[in-house]
Amino acid sequence: MTGERIVVFDSGVGGLPYLEALRVRIPGASYVYVADRAGFPYGRKTRDEVCSLVLDRMERIAVRFSPRLVVLACNTASQAGLDSARARFPGISFVGTVPAVKPAAQSSRTRVVAVLSTARAAVDPYLDSLVERWASGARVLRVGAQSLVEFVEREFLDASEERRLEACREALEPLRDSGADRIVLACTHFLHVAPYIARAAGPEVGIVDSREGVARRAAEILGTDPDSVSGGTPGLPGVLYATGTPKTWAGLEGFAERFGLAFGGAL
Repeated sequence: MTGERIVVFDSGVGGLPYLEALRVRIPGASYVYVADRAGFPYGRKTRDEVCSLVLDRMERIAVRFSPRLVVLACNTASQAGLDSARARFPGISFVGTVPAVKPAAQSSRTRVVAVLSTARAAVDPYLDSLVERWASGARVLRVGAQSLVEFVEREFLDASEERRLEACREALEPLRDSGADRIVLACTHFLHVAPYIARAAGPEVGIVDSREGVARRAAEILGTDPDSVSGGTPGLPGVLYATGTPKTWAGLEGFAERFGLAFGGAL
């Protein structure tokens, strides 16, 4: 599968840690990252609005890049648009991101699990089904930390260590004295601040995300060994593109550089 193109798509920069995991797991691929800055934030839109955005962006991606596989590295986009994208573009394989409710519930000692997500994803029926299937014996708390999503997208790179920690403490305030000992990062943006979330939550709380599961599934689809992990990020070039206009791209070049990508401008 060397050289096959993988596109990683998110409403903004949230999916970049997933791209990083993919590049380590599947080092032979050619990577394109697409940030939908014109549509951001997805968490403040309806399910139908998000689905329409996903289908429009997938049309552009299909025409321009002809990818073998697209990773919807956005929980909100996956919940709203994954099934529709698969139906509309049968020639492309899709992998979505699913909140890691199952491993969180299985490993929780207190049987109290918190799901940290966008405002939209917190009330989505898909999360209801995940909780019913994998965490029926646990108490699951849902926190729509929309302000933290937007902090990561707009402020994170220039924020001080103190401000990053403060933003995470504010997001976790609804969980104070809740007894939750697992926090599911159900928005990909939160991976950028995962160490600060861990500090704000305390040493007794485990932080759970789906990066490795997504990378393994992508490897399986492409016919590579899902258990094979390279020694580091490969040298193959990757490019970050964005929807919108230069006025909406603030910070994207900094994130591209941080993750070893060139900035390609408009999708």
